[in-house]
Amino acid sequence: MDTEEGTPPQRLRALPSRLTNQAALAANRIVDRALAEAGVRRYHYALLAASEEYGPSSQADLGRRTGIDRSDMVATVNDLAERRLLDRTPDPQDRRRNIVSITATGRRELGRLDRLLAAAQDAFLAPLPPSDRQILTGLLIRLVDHHGGRHG
Repeated sequence: MDTEEGTPPQRLRALPSRLTNQAALAANRIVDRALAEAGVRRYHYALLAASEEYGPSSQADLGRRTGIDRSDMVATVNDLAERRLLDRTPDPQDRRRNIVSITATGRRELGRLDRLLAAAQDAFLAPLPPSDRQILTGLLIRLVDHHGGRHG
């Protein structure tokens, strides 16, 4: 019988929901640390990635695509616009809305952040060989899709 201090009961160690949560906590720490060293947060990366992938979009559309709340969206767009990573212009069809688009500087920053996050993913998945990493990612996508989540 293992009585090592800090070791959870076997019942807990075998629960997929708990294991997924524990793995997510470790992944979040690694990713947050990498982004913090770059002077950005998750919302910055998500907004740059969505803007680059979907092209000029309204703040509301970008919020829906990234899962960023409207109040957080305004602050994030403001921050990225101040850094000249995004442009924000009035929508010609509805002057009350803003259209957000990534700048050339924003594309360069996104490339830099992609490299940082790839290294963070490698750090998180370090104990797994490449084939297991692919399998794990596929399984996680299936679980998230099944339960109606987003990959944001």
